[in-house]
Amino acid sequence: MTEEVISNSIWRGRFFRYAPLFLWVGVIFLTSSSRVSVCRSSEVLRPILEFLFPGASNETIYIYQVIIRKFAHFIEYSALAFFASRAFWSSNVRNLRKHWHIVALLLVLTIAAMDEIRQSFDPTRTGLFTDVLLDGFSGVAAIGISFVYKKFRSN
Repeated sequence: MTEEVISNSIWRGRFFRYAPLFLWVGVIFLTSSSRVSVCRSSEVLRPILEFLFPGASNETIYIYQVIIRKFAHFIEYSALAFFASRAFWSSNVRNLRKHWHIVALLLVLTIAAMDEIRQSFDPTRTGLFTDVLLDGFSGVAAIGISFVYKKFRSN
């Protein structure tokens, strides 16, 4: 194999490892904009919830909306942790490959904190420390699942 073919192979591998991670970080920052604020998501969620639960009070509908939004946080950051884990455990950098789970969690917490700080400057959003904790917890859950998957896959 020529040096150029090896170099192209390495870059292709990096692209397929890191592209989903970078794209997903973009999705996270896109969904943290005012386009997906409580008011905006209520325009979609509220009619659906009122259809599904016609006798529910306004307070109950609001609680359902909060639960759905927090579940979306969980899914969003679980996916981030999965993409980070996948990218880091197969990295060409030895220390990154060895400590993939720690680096993935640090990335999840960093992105979560940046996201909430950014939201705190948007009048239509609220930046909450509890959301960073939820995002960190979902990262830990996804990294744990990735760890088990990787362990059983290698056996």
